Amino acid sequence: MLNEQIAKAVGPAHIDIAYEQRGNAGDPAVLLIMGLAGQLVHWPTRFLDELVSRGFHVIRFDNRDSGHSTHLHDAPKPDLAAAFAGDLSSVSYTLSDMAADAVGLLDFLGIEAAHVVGASMGAAIAQTMAIEHPARVRTLTSMMFSTGGKGVGLMHPEAQALFTDSPPTTREEAIEQAIRRAPKVRSPAYPTPPQEIANITGQAWDRDHDILATARQSVATVASGDRTEMLRGVAVPTLVIHGTKDTICDVSGGQATAAAIPGAELVLFEGMAHDFPAALAGRIADCIAATVQRGKKR
Repeated sequence: MLNEQIAKAVGPAHIDIAYEQRGNAGDPAVLLIMGLAGQLVHWPTRFLDELVSRGFHVIRFDNRDSGHSTHLHDAPKPDLAAAFAGDLSSVSYTLSDMAADAVGLLDFLGIEAAHVVGASMGAAIAQTMAIEHPARVRTLTSMMFSTGGKGVGLMHPEAQALFTDSPPTTREEAIEQAIRRAPKVRSPAYPTPPQEIANITGQAWDRDHDILATARQSVATVASGDRTEMLRGVAVPTLVIHGTKDTICDVSGGQATAAAIPGAELVLFEGMAHDFPAALAGRIADCIAATVQRGKKR
């Protein structure tokens, strides 16, 4: 059951952030940051339970322009093609702003520092937190993403072809599209039942389906550029997780991230793609717990 709350006027931008906490507030905090168009509900319940069972206070939240957090409806219409061409005039914010939102949520909750876990674009936000707010990040876990560098972490052609579809206009269309895309973007070794895909897609649609918001997040990612050199200065214990079958962000993205961060541990899961297979929830939680232990030894 979702126990969602709203943090008001968070961070420098004074936005509202929807969040949920699980576990004991006295336990080490793990802050989960979701990716592009993702919502807090996209973190699988089993994964949350695995983290809580290992003694963590888990916080998941909606980024700006996602779910029940503030949407920037008055911002300029985002132009992704122009952003890729170097024209950033339609960019409303960057990953730095989104990282500041996450730090603002920690402030709101009275948490000095957290073990920060990001998935997909959320990994780029988590990386940016470690770069720009190092005192607030105890350990960093970067999943399913890259450094922003050219030539690494590229989307595979078969995945690119899927995203030429028109955006869904109804709940039913959203569910049909998600199920149809699944064989190309989800883990081939750990297939997700269609009903499970339908359930989470429907829940997400009911909370939010703002196409322009997703585009604003996309141009924010493009505008934020290559983090490779800045990542070389990250000093916190770092875990990089990637699936060998990821078609949304090629495994070279995870490899480049681990290579850029001194002392980072790279864990590759065979047969995993750009999702969270239930069968791997415990193993991923174990990897995060081990990284937390590395942090305690510092």
